[in-house]
Amino acid sequence: MSFAVITDTSANLPTAYLREHGIGVVPFSYYIDGRELTCKDTEGFDGDTFYDSIRSGMKVTTSMINADRYEKCFRAALEAGEDLVYVGMSSGISGSCGCAESVADSLRAEYPDRAIFTVDTFGASLGEGLLVMLAAELRDRGFSAGEARAILEDRRAYMCQVFTVDDLMHLRSTGRLSNAAALIGTMLNIKPLLKGDTKGRIVAFRKVRGRRRSIEAMAEEYDRLVDGAAGQIIGIAQAGCRGDAEALCELLRKNHPPRDILTVEYEPVTGSHVGPGALALFFFGNPEFRGEKTL
Repeated sequence: MSFAVITDTSANLPTAYLREHGIGVVPFSYYIDGRELTCKDTEGFDGDTFYDSIRSGMKVTTSMINADRYEKCFRAALEAGEDLVYVGMSSGISGSCGCAESVADSLRAEYPDRAIFTVDTFGASLGEGLLVMLAAELRDRGFSAGEARAILEDRRAYMCQVFTVDDLMHLRSTGRLSNAAALIGTMLNIKPLLKGDTKGRIVAFRKVRGRRRSIEAMAEEYDRLVDGAAGQIIGIAQAGCRGDAEALCELLRKNHPPRDILTVEYEPVTGSHVGPGALALFFFGNPEFRGEKTL
């Protein structure tokens, strides 16, 4: 039986892709000058202006998705007679996935004949989005909702998330950075490499000197960890640093060229936490990476 695939805006997938593949999206909210905003249309998001404004001092706050928003989206799929799989942002950095599971649990009693699953990706941006794409592929290939959930929960351990940021204060101020040791060396132009750990928390695991070297180090980690590159679509997310994303693409294609590279601008909610200049790489690789030592 076919099932509905639902995610949230943190998955950072292009609007055209979501529309083409019939993927439902529950939006996160962000706030500027007390005004609530959402970004369900990535094609209309002016990332350059947004990140330049943050560099100039604009303050952005965010909130987790509330139960009413989840229930409205989930109920629409269930009322249409569909099972559903929700693929959500890491519980290591947001409580939204837990809220989604609470809503799903209440709906299971109301719709006992429907399969309702939530999947914590332990990822964000395309670390979440690539698993959403896998869910849509499994649905289109005829897998059941339960089968898809099992595969997604297995594959999430293989999702390698490697990124660097210009200013760690964005992650520190919102509590998204789990090991404070990464803050040492800012004045010396030492750049940390960050990753998602086994529970989807953001941790620093390596330091290099300078921006160019940090991009090269990301490509080195890719070469070390990637598995089956030629068959993969890998992801890059950037926050107002398109040139750096292009430089990373060139490096990735040298030794283990992937089937394709999906490059996106960080959407505003996740982007406001990682800050302008953030550059992230997402691919399936060695599952031991998440548990390797950190700084």
